[in-house]
Amino acid sequence: MTSLILQAFYLALPAYFANMAPVIFAKMGLLKSLARPIDNGRKLGSDYIFGSGKTWRGIISAVILSIIISGIQAWLFGWDFFRSISVVDYPHKWLIFGCLAGLGAILGDLFKSFLKRRVGILSGRSWPIFDQLDFIVGFFLFTYLLVRPSWQLIIAVFVLTLVLHPLTNVIAYVLKIKEVWW
Repeated sequence: MTSLILQAFYLALPAYFANMAPVIFAKMGLLKSLARPIDNGRKLGSDYIFGSGKTWRGIISAVILSIIISGIQAWLFGWDFFRSISVVDYPHKWLIFGCLAGLGAILGDLFKSFLKRRVGILSGRSWPIFDQLDFIVGFFLFTYLLVRPSWQLIIAVFVLTLVLHPLTNVIAYVLKIKEVWW
């Protein structure tokens, strides 16, 4: 069981960092020129397509941070412990895996934002379960052809995310990194 949890955490680590990247880059003032809404304020009907919080900086930062984490995992692959919990052949796939993981995670979040606007949930408002799992769904959709984890591992990632996502959001809120606790 412990091995499955470690594998789940390690596999999803690039997606977890990709999901945090927009907030981290914004707080650090990085890539300011890309802090423009993807939808440029356009609306579909009476609602914004995505909302002002979904920016080009968010997409780029998610991919950058995911690639960095995957690169670190490739470096760590030389140690037996990390190789034993890896389901990705990092030395040969770290760059493409990092890119797909980051892109999948952030586009999963973007698609959820699109759906939130369609069902009338305002930008920044909570949408339980969807807010926690959107990026993981995107992560698996984008990386599945490269890495085929077992269904047990996929379920473990989903359960772990349901625990870790709210916990990290509360910590970020307390540290004044995020404006809302969700």
